[in-house]
Amino acid sequence: MTKTLHHRYSVPVLALAATLGLFSPAAAAEKLTIALSTWVGYGPLYIAKKEGFFEKEGLDVNLVIMEDVKTRMPALAAGRIDVAATTVDAVLGFTSPEHPLTYLFAIDDSRGGDGIVADKSIKSVADLKGKTVAFTEGSVSQFFLSALLKDAGLSLKDVKALNMTAGDAGAAFVAKKVDAAVTWEPWLSRGKATAHGALLIDSAAKPGLITDVLVATKKTETERAAAMQGLYRAWSEAVAWQKTHEEDADAIMAKGVGGWLEDPKVFAGTRSGIAFYDAAMNKSFMDPANADGILATITKAKALGEEAGLFKVAAEPASMIATDIVK
Repeated sequence: MTKTLHHRYSVPVLALAATLGLFSPAAAAEKLTIALSTWVGYGPLYIAKKEGFFEKEGLDVNLVIMEDVKTRMPALAAGRIDVAATTVDAVLGFTSPEHPLTYLFAIDDSRGGDGIVADKSIKSVADLKGKTVAFTEGSVSQFFLSALLKDAGLSLKDVKALNMTAGDAGAAFVAKKVDAAVTWEPWLSRGKATAHGALLIDSAAKPGLITDVLVATKKTETERAAAMQGLYRAWSEAVAWQKTHEEDADAIMAKGVGGWLEDPKVFAGTRSGIAFYDAAMNKSFMDPANADGILATITKAKALGEEAGLFKVAAEPASMIATDIVK
């Protein structure tokens, strides 16, 4: 008759029992490193970590702040990180035949969180012609500005561009050192609160233009498909939890994201300018057949970016969509 092993058995006996398969240790959690910037839309990742949604999916997730997209995306391509959070357009500038990237799922949509503050004398985007405009080159701010200028019959060549981070651009505008700044909160509010400033336009006027996604290399998506699916489920659960625990969620997200968003009240106010993608939204958005979905968004971003000279895309949009993550 087989005897039950007592918890006080010696180490050699326990080792022998493991060898004979009488019990086995729990499987180790799969490690994932996700790089992101200080942005309100990435907050639910910290909920997933704090509330154990990653752990539930067998994932050990390390969230790393990498502010500059020009650092974050090469790190992804080189395999130094596993997943990156960024905008749809930014992915297009960094995919290559050697390191093809793939969109896993959407995480948030900017609906007023990004914008342009300008001198009150500037009444329209067309009035930016010849003016000094501060923005971050290679970022979503440049992409947003390019799209707006195109609609006004202009291009980046028609403005005096000044390369700055979004925060520095906003601060420069507040200090009256530039005519306009492409930035986000809190600098949109600070800019329009000045005696000389006003909000020229924000992303609410261009719904769907600025969408954040989680992205991985094709290699990672293929070889670690189960982990990517678990990541999506954890995200979806975090967003669902946020909806029913708003105050607690803002506290968790503010602490996690940190920086200028570390105050839960500031975080909550900024959050009003974005929408988190829940499971239902992702199911619709990530369907390539959806006329307003991911394929249409990538195609539009590709056309805008190439026309503005921001990037040349080395892949067909349809080939960049992960089709087995959102289920």
